[in-house]
Formats: sequence, structure tokens, C-alpha cells
Amino acid sequence: MSFENCGHRRVNDVVPLMGSMIHEACRQVLRILGLIGSKWSILIIGQLRDRTLRFGELHRTVNGISQRMLTLTLRQLERDGLLARTVHPTVPPRVDYTLTGLGATLLESVVALGEWATTHRQEINDNRNSYDATHPTQAPS
Repeated sequence: MSFENCGHRRVNDVVPLMGSMIHEACRQVLRILGLIGSKWSILIIGQLRDRTLRFGELHRTVNGISQRMLTLTLRQLERDGLLARTVHPTVPPRVDYTLTGLGATLLESVVALGEWATTHRQEINDNRNSYDATHPTQAPS
């Protein structure tokens, strides 16, 4: 199965059982992409690329994230095995977060995506401005 097959309805028409297996695999892939494609996940993974950070350090370095969103995102990344959470028995408790081996395999793609966005940001901004100028009522708010 390749990602290109996701959403391809003809597979279900030809081989119903195989089609449902492909459909389920696609749903799983889309859920994973939804998580790792979120801006918070990308920013957290980027911050952990070469170091271990505590919760407070992550909260300070990931601009704009609320404590609740940071907690939820860290929990999901830990659940998926992309980062490890270590609780140290101190008073107060110290909690460290670090990328796992699996999380490190994602890092190359996250860095490449960030570099792509940096390289093309001016072109995209120009395109948005051009679009907004010709579609004034459809501009996003």
C-alpha cells in the first residue's frame, strides 16, 4: 500500500476486503500525519532535535503554546513513541523529554519541511497577497 492509494474508491469496488484493509491503513496514516503535521508537534520535535528539555523549558521555547496544548501534544507524541518522558524522583519532580529513535527518524523530514517553508515563504506571501487582491470577499480572516 502506498499513500497515493488513500482515498482511491475504485479499490473498494474491485476487491471489497482488500479495499477495506487499504481504507483502514489510509485512516491510520492520515491520523499519524494529522499529529506529526500539527505546528505544535513540529515545533516540539524541532526543539528536542539535539537535546533533552524539561516541560518548562519547552513551554518557554515553543512560542505561543499554552500549557494545556503542550501537555496534550507531549502526551500524544509519547503515546506514539516519538519522544520519551522521564520523571526524576526529586522534590519538586523533574520531568525530561527527549526524542526516541523513532522520533529522530522523523526529524530529517521536519527539518526539510522547515527549510522548504523558509525558502518559499516570500513567494507564498506574494501569492497570498495577489490572491487576496483579486478575491477580496474570500480572504481568510
